[in-house]
Amino acid sequence: MPLDMLVTGGRIATLAGTQGFGWVEAVGITDGRVAFAGSAVDLETRADPFTRRIELDPDEVAIPGLSDAHLHLAEGGRSLDKISLTGSATIDEGLAAIATAAAAEGDPDAWLEGHGWLRDRWGRWPTADDIERVAPGRLVALWAHDHHALWVSHRALAVGGIDRDTSDPAGGLIRRDESAAPSGVLHESAARLVVDRIPPPSAERAEAAILRLARELVRHGVVAVHDPGALSLQDGLGTAIAAYRVLDERDDLPIRVHASIRSEQLEAAEAAGLRSGDPLGPVGGRARFGWLKLFADGTLGSRTAALLDPIEPEPGRPVPAGTERGIWLTPPDEVAALAARAAAAGIATQVHAIGDRACRATLDALEPVAGRTALLPRLEHVQLLHPDDRPRFARAGIAASIQPVHVRSDAATARLLWGERCDERAYPMRSLLDAGAIVAFGTDAPVEPIDPWPGLSLAVTRVDGSWSAGTPAFGPDERITLEQALRAASIAPAVLAAEPDRGRLVPGQRADLVVLPASALSHPIEPGGALATARPRLVVIDGEVAFEA
Repeated sequence: MPLDMLVTGGRIATLAGTQGFGWVEAVGITDGRVAFAGSAVDLETRADPFTRRIELDPDEVAIPGLSDAHLHLAEGGRSLDKISLTGSATIDEGLAAIATAAAAEGDPDAWLEGHGWLRDRWGRWPTADDIERVAPGRLVALWAHDHHALWVSHRALAVGGIDRDTSDPAGGLIRRDESAAPSGVLHESAARLVVDRIPPPSAERAEAAILRLARELVRHGVVAVHDPGALSLQDGLGTAIAAYRVLDERDDLPIRVHASIRSEQLEAAEAAGLRSGDPLGPVGGRARFGWLKLFADGTLGSRTAALLDPIEPEPGRPVPAGTERGIWLTPPDEVAALAARAAAAGIATQVHAIGDRACRATLDALEPVAGRTALLPRLEHVQLLHPDDRPRFARAGIAASIQPVHVRSDAATARLLWGERCDERAYPMRSLLDAGAIVAFGTDAPVEPIDPWPGLSLAVTRVDGSWSAGTPAFGPDERITLEQALRAASIAPAVLAAEPDRGRLVPGQRADLVVLPASALSHPIEPGGALATARPRLVVIDGEVAFEA
């Protein structure tokens, strides 16, 4: 059988078997799949004049394409055109960015949206009064770094019907000033009081946003994503799934996508007869239906992660009464009921669970439905886990979806709020792997950048190059090997998605391949070094060159 493509000239990590890199000299590709992997001499005899040859430089390596197991593709695409406060070191810098955006948007009734502010970086919670100083009378809604708190203007509060008499909604918190008036920050479900008033994008804009971000992902070596769904209330199956379907039907989706739904979309999915793993577009296309996404608790930065023990006290900064152990966004019995309902319809469930109490309750909820759907049930984030709960994942067949890049931004806050618990329970990558769990990596973009390489480096080092000199490793006992990190970013997401033909470069697998500088995989892995800053020179998807620098 003649080869369509022959990759040779360097070292290629196939990730064959259950451990090791599986290095070979060459890979042959036919009809979008790996046909042969082995010695360059053997494969050379299978090439013909029509075979496309890709010659690796001596200082290059090839690895399987990466999959991001938790990336908000549709939301992230939209965020590219919004106000970014990620680089704002102070609240004054953030306000300057808002002022610039307000001046650029001539329509006084247009929403100014954005994300990226961080209370721990700014030293205090921002307020609606702050916005009023730079964008008076404007509609402003700005997500925090973790997308679990929304900073809004006075006009946005009014549009959401929020005043001093408005009660906190279930699973939410309205931050208030000393007079009990809303101060301008809405936590968790309270954010929806405003977000659900923001007009959704047109179909054309939704499709364009997905395409723009998907193409950027390919340039980073990402060939597939699991999109955990929207942040705002959705009608029916939502604009994102409609956009994925249209893009796939016209063969214009650059990467593979498993698209999830939120609880209000479950009825529409049931009515449509959608089951996890079903194609959203043509059979054999790149868009598939994913999971039901639920939220058990809040987040570390918002002080709303559900904990077994109270949050560590911050002098002069008390948390609202009754939230010392976090809050439930969805009560555990409701999570269990929704997961059972979804499983009966053939839909697997993924649950946002950050605190150790949330992880325990979510495992309780998912254990009865594990094994009943085509895709694995899964916990998202798992940032604090009690040691007693580690073996439950493998025993029940529940996966852990972890974003190691959060170690970079969360370490200082986790040490502050969780104290000594961090050493034993935080971001448990190695301990879960040692316990036999399936651990899949992602970025949680746009909460974090889409770049997967810093996260892989952090998983190996537990130290980031941006930290101050002398900052100790965060949970050094949870370091994993480079090979384990690559498997968590290529094979494990495919396992979660019931795609046994992806993630490795062995015969029969889809030919998804990334060419990198060899230094990226050279030991020792240094914080902020060649792995963390890696950029592919070439990306192949389904045997076709999708990007070439």
